[in-house]
Amino acid sequence: MPISTSPPDPSSILQTAFGFWSSKVLLTAVEFGVFSHLAERPMTGTELGVATGVHPRGIADFFDALVAMKFLERDGDGPGARYANTPATALYLDRRSPRYVGGILEMLNARLFKYWHDLPEALRTGRPQNESKHGQKGVFEELYAELPRLEQFMGAMTGLSRINFEALAEKFDFSRFKTLCDVGGATGLLSIEVARRHPDLRCISFDLPPVETIAQRHIATAGLSDRVTTAAGDFFKDPLPRADVITMGMILHDWNLEKKRHLIRSAYDALQPGGAFIVVEALIDDARRENLFGLLMSLNMLIEFGDAFDYSGADFQGWCREAGFRSFEVIPLAGPSSAAIAYK
Repeated sequence: MPISTSPPDPSSILQTAFGFWSSKVLLTAVEFGVFSHLAERPMTGTELGVATGVHPRGIADFFDALVAMKFLERDGDGPGARYANTPATALYLDRRSPRYVGGILEMLNARLFKYWHDLPEALRTGRPQNESKHGQKGVFEELYAELPRLEQFMGAMTGLSRINFEALAEKFDFSRFKTLCDVGGATGLLSIEVARRHPDLRCISFDLPPVETIAQRHIATAGLSDRVTTAAGDFFKDPLPRADVITMGMILHDWNLEKKRHLIRSAYDALQPGGAFIVVEALIDDARRENLFGLLMSLNMLIEFGDAFDYSGADFQGWCREAGFRSFEVIPLAGPSSAAIAYK
């Protein structure tokens, strides 16, 4: 008799297909400040509904869904039950926490959720599907034209970046070097995190002129103005400040291959002999089978910019070898992110 076999389990297919439900619940909870309100004290559903503006119809379903997703804890059952943050949401999703990562979630909700609806068109056309599709300026043009909006964007990126920059500061041996220039330094965060852990290193945060005052303020708040300075310029038009280490945190993936090569060559020219060029990215694994986040981030670059894309460590090594770099390594950082390093 033939041996009967069970059909494959479709649960992973269905879980992924319905994944946008869960995503939108979490993003909405961040938008409504659920985790920030619960940082004050545990609340009943009614109390939390009033605090966040949730209609009574949605209270139980919304907050209990967050419990089932393990983003909230609940003490008790029924109307008298009290909701509270989990240790992770208290640390990362309370807006007053120094470890807040919710800024990027706010941007996902406000912008990218709707633009990803047009992924099919992006795949068919190779063209961006963001503001530029609707006759508005591109994302960077819009952001740099308005200082408060630019600072808000940089704040959104800070929480996500800090985890990786801290890991880089801990894992890479900076003791051999005396100077660092972070290209596209934004608020100066990478320079700040490295300088905190390596008191003999002097750092420069390099970005466009509108960013300089923002970076200076953050550097001063960190108490590091004596060792972290700023420089203003356009990394496609101006030479980079000379340094022993050149870093680019989530910069290289924003551009097409021609501009990637330009930035790599500029880094090579600015480095001292024996210097290191470090990029921090969600590097795609060389076989392109494992790092799903890196692959999805590359699709996000399609949606945002069209011809921009993420890449593997092997891709980075090939481009850097063309520029004259001699040796390479990859250091895993936090989650799906890594540091790819090329030595001059």
